[in-house]
Amino acid sequence: MLKSIKLAVAALALSAAPALAEYPEREVLGVVMWGAGGATDTVARAINPAAEEALGTQIVVLNKSGGAGAISTAFVNAAPADGYTFLYGAENPQLHGVMGVSDIDYGDMYPINILGRGVAVIAVPAESEYQTLSDLLDAIQANPGAVKMGSTGPGGLPSTIGALISNATEFDVTAIPFDGEGPGLTAMLGGEVDFMPTGISAAAEQVKAGTMRALAVVNPEPVDTLPDVPAITDTLPEMARFLPWGPFYGVFVRADVPDDVKQTLTDAFATAAEDETFLDLMANRGNVVMNMTGQEAVDFLAKWQQVTTWALQDTGAAKVSPEELGIERP
Repeated sequence: MLKSIKLAVAALALSAAPALAEYPEREVLGVVMWGAGGATDTVARAINPAAEEALGTQIVVLNKSGGAGAISTAFVNAAPADGYTFLYGAENPQLHGVMGVSDIDYGDMYPINILGRGVAVIAVPAESEYQTLSDLLDAIQANPGAVKMGSTGPGGLPSTIGALISNATEFDVTAIPFDGEGPGLTAMLGGEVDFMPTGISAAAEQVKAGTMRALAVVNPEPVDTLPDVPAITDTLPEMARFLPWGPFYGVFVRADVPDDVKQTLTDAFATAAEDETFLDLMANRGNVVMNMTGQEAVDFLAKWQQVTTWALQDTGAAKVSPEELGIERP
């Protein structure tokens, strides 16, 4: 699967022909994998105006959540291979196979641009009784299954972080699924769940505003966006072997979209990723801008999938072995 995508990247690089004048002739549809207000949606809407300007046409943004990203991924893959429908996606499809969610991952698509990556935090409401990560873990261990964790379904960021933590300590929680980090965090603030692992981009503003508290960043060290929030390894040193780890955000199309259309989209988003408004938002939300295209993007996706799926396998969270799916151990 990855071999075929590598060949496609090579062919695109060799051809590098100017895009046909008729593309784009009309508006383009950008399908966001998660609901409004979540991390993926925030990144998509930040780059969308600059991408419209670079592409020379309107990009209609459609939120299509569900199935930990499987519904939107299938939707884009079922659309005509003409470049008029693309995916604003996150990391989730790279886990769909091992989680038994879907047989479509980014190896079946073409990465127009890996826009950036993020850092996750463990978030609670500001009025929560849990003042530190140790407080939360103590409560979980004292009351197995009683503490409620906001989730986005199998293969989502919260469940993946939960699986990694469970390899470092006892972590018997009840996961409550929502259609994206935005709805999940809203539910958490409403008292429906006790805590939620989430991308820092979805939580940073509310943490700074004092309506939410971050107990830890899922990173080996603190980050500039929330410098006073401790690293998760301060409490769980065993997490170090999985880090750095985090979500990523990108633009993807069907693998069989014509090469000239891929090149037009690639050029547009490479330009948009240098827009000052987009760069400022990414920095303020604690994200790292990558602006990665071509074979480099394909290699990044493969490595991320290897590291994460085998971590899930080793913690017992995977439903299907990565080996069965042809994913090599890193």
